[in-house]
Amino acid sequence: MRPLHPPGPERSAEWRRRFGDEARAERPDLSALCLLVGAQADGELDEAGLDAAQIELDRLAGELPFRPGGPRSWATALAEHLGDRCGFRGTPGDYQRLDSSLLHEVLRRRRGLPILLSVVWMEVARRAGAPVYGVALPGHFVVGFGPTRHPTTAPQGASLSAFFQQQVLVDPFDGGRVLTGPDAELLVAGATGAPLDPSMLSPADPLDVVLRILNNIRAWAAARPERSDVALWAVELSLLLPSHPARLRYDRAQLLVERGDFLTGAVELDAYAEVVAAVDEPAADRVRRQARAARAMLN
Repeated sequence: MRPLHPPGPERSAEWRRRFGDEARAERPDLSALCLLVGAQADGELDEAGLDAAQIELDRLAGELPFRPGGPRSWATALAEHLGDRCGFRGTPGDYQRLDSSLLHEVLRRRRGLPILLSVVWMEVARRAGAPVYGVALPGHFVVGFGPTRHPTTAPQGASLSAFFQQQVLVDPFDGGRVLTGPDAELLVAGATGAPLDPSMLSPADPLDVVLRILNNIRAWAAARPERSDVALWAVELSLLLPSHPARLRYDRAQLLVERGDFLTGAVELDAYAEVVAAVDEPAADRVRRQARAARAMLN
């Protein structure tokens, strides 16, 4: 496995600026955002590397045989091309690798987490003209083909039945295997213990996809305290998204303190306490005490 080293401060700042600009665009480009995430992790990824990854997605789309027909025809074509011929799929070991969350590495290795493989499926299918979208099932991201409108107000059984009559779900982690309704219900039950709700089948917003990828990267880093640098840049990219959980500011402050930047961390903790005070004064007091403790470490 190739070791990944982050870019220098100037290059990192430029990637973050571009990430923020793309995230605030009228129609954010999912592949561009994912590649900019990769650029924060991999100092060897330069402008030419970003272009090469986009060209590879174009090439994969250009090789897809034209399959006129409905959602199932598109799903079958993508599975045969990406899953069978090109070998894109996942293994349990991919969950232990940072590069499984980086689009340029997933394109190179043809291995990755479900959500990154789904990005490959979506971007190739979109370029080929397929009606495609992501589906953020709890614990396992998949891809949908077909019209994005589906019933969510009917009784659960009737709604799910109508959905699977019009659309097709595939699992890129399993080489593009087509999922039946019971398959999807098993995935959700395995992740949450709860039944599949029709709302879970809604198309995922590109920015929500990126936030979920960054959360995966943070989870990878959390299991490796020596990689708090990765956790920090993942939080900071998340904060550049137009919509993000307010608690991310607290998480960033804690990481700064853990990494020895006590003063900046304390300032961030105080700022977060002001936000929390409006709804939970006792919690705000606890955060203020953490800020004082961080400042005390400077003595």
